[in-house]
Amino acid sequence: MTKPLENLESILNNPIKVKPKQIFTPQNKVLSNNTKFSQNFYESDQIFQHFFKSESSEAGQQFMEKRLQKLGELAAGEMNELSLTADKEPPTLVKRDLYGETINDIRFHPAYRKLLDIAVQSGMFYVKWQPRYRKQFATERHRLGFAAGFMYAMSESGLYCPLCMTDGVAQLIARYCTSKDKNRLLPYIYTQKTDKLFTGAMFLTEKSGGSDVGANLVRATHYKDDYYLLNGEKWFCSNANAELIFVLARTNPKIRGTKGLSIFLVEKQRPDGSKNKMNIVRLKDKLGVRSMASAEIILTDTVGKMIGKEGEGFKIMADMINLSRLYNSVAALSSHRRALIESYQFLSHRTTFGTNALNHALVRQKLLELGANYVADFYLTWHAIKTLDLAENGDETAQEVIRLLTPMVKKRTAENGVYSIRESMELMGGLGYIEDGVMPKLMRDAMVLPIWEGAGNIMVLDMLRATQKSKGLPMMLKFIRNQFVKLSRKEQKPLLPILHRVVRIAQQLPEFTRDLQEMTAKSLFEELTKLYQIALLLQYKDEQSEAWIAPALDYLIAPLKDSKLPIKHPPTKETVKDLMGWEF
Repeated sequence: MTKPLENLESILNNPIKVKPKQIFTPQNKVLSNNTKFSQNFYESDQIFQHFFKSESSEAGQQFMEKRLQKLGELAAGEMNELSLTADKEPPTLVKRDLYGETINDIRFHPAYRKLLDIAVQSGMFYVKWQPRYRKQFATERHRLGFAAGFMYAMSESGLYCPLCMTDGVAQLIARYCTSKDKNRLLPYIYTQKTDKLFTGAMFLTEKSGGSDVGANLVRATHYKDDYYLLNGEKWFCSNANAELIFVLARTNPKIRGTKGLSIFLVEKQRPDGSKNKMNIVRLKDKLGVRSMASAEIILTDTVGKMIGKEGEGFKIMADMINLSRLYNSVAALSSHRRALIESYQFLSHRTTFGTNALNHALVRQKLLELGANYVADFYLTWHAIKTLDLAENGDETAQEVIRLLTPMVKKRTAENGVYSIRESMELMGGLGYIEDGVMPKLMRDAMVLPIWEGAGNIMVLDMLRATQKSKGLPMMLKFIRNQFVKLSRKEQKPLLPILHRVVRIAQQLPEFTRDLQEMTAKSLFEELTKLYQIALLLQYKDEQSEAWIAPALDYLIAPLKDSKLPIKHPPTKETVKDLMGWEF
């Protein structure tokens, strides 16, 4: 038998022979002469088109098709320049006018206004809130609205935050406000005229609390009728220039925690027509999403109308927060997609070491990783949106599942989005780091997504609460089991032990101490998310989507297999092309 040291000596004396590369004549160009990029993000995206057409009614498709075509063209073209300009020319605060009067005026570059106009014309609010279409598309309105949002956020995710807030404000007005206020305010949200649009905001965060909303200090004292005077400071007010703002405040300081919070609708104009008092201390100098205004604001006898019952403020606000988390996920997914296709298109026309970059095995392997994670996140996100549509239309299973699914998708997409943008940037080399292109802006904008609407640890705690207050967990586990039946026994083998472990720990969880619950929950929900994503891919796989779902499934399941050989076979160029689902 040959000894290990003799083997090592043999290897050292006989180095591995590498086939020489073909000699080529280099050109002084970054990309090849036949370089082309997508001219329309909607037409190029096979994955999105397939899902949208499969999961939308014929009427819904007819309503959105022309809008998505136009938006896809703008997102691939004009919006790029507008977005980069709005990022480099952020809003400014003018505290006083020439005569020393305090005006607290936030001013925007014209590029911002053009981006806002594109959003209005996309129909993302019109399809959800215009009375006729709201009724006609009641069972799919979130899918239709987010379809436009997904395209839009591929080019501009900064302004997508104010759009998110606006939709959330509409949600609360429609559910909790009087008929008079609904009829008065909602037309300003679904308007197709930008100069008539009322955007929305929620003023939630304070210095004392941050994510701990129960520590909020802003006071509300009764003024007259349903109106209160709000006093105190809100620490992080995104879309600070909004016309419609929902604010949490405490009517009774003796009632601590979230139980003491009520919610108030604050408008720019008081009921008597005078300007509502809100002193903008400063605009936040943010790492990313610079195109929109975030501020620190002091409320001084600011008039707000109580919505709902006293003490139910956080419960009502939760409706807006949960919708915002899905917006967060769509923004992450769109940014992930944009970064991935930017690097893929670049590499398709880039020559390195004498050959096209896609001929390098390690490049293809990295694209396989990023592409598989994108496909898994794509179906997780859109399934959550579909589940919300079902839940709002009385589906009891969906109502239970959405409680757990919302923080799950928010956490996973935000973390994967940041990672994938960084990796896509590296695939493009130094050019991906240059501010003339879109990649640095994508990176800076995406960094906020794991933080906004609840950071990662908050999402874990929210998932933990969801397992205690809903039937979502057992329903998810049943769904996973039912989908795994579609696999052969050999394919199930690496998955079933993990599923059984998740079930066992989930059953034991209520018996643990609080600290042990929190520590266990993080890894538990990580495994649950992976299994749920695999199950979703199995559910949505059909004759067409198999092209990108099959390699994604193989990639997600491969690490779970017990392989003794560290030998990996790289994906082919054709596999990578199928996985991208992108024509350009």
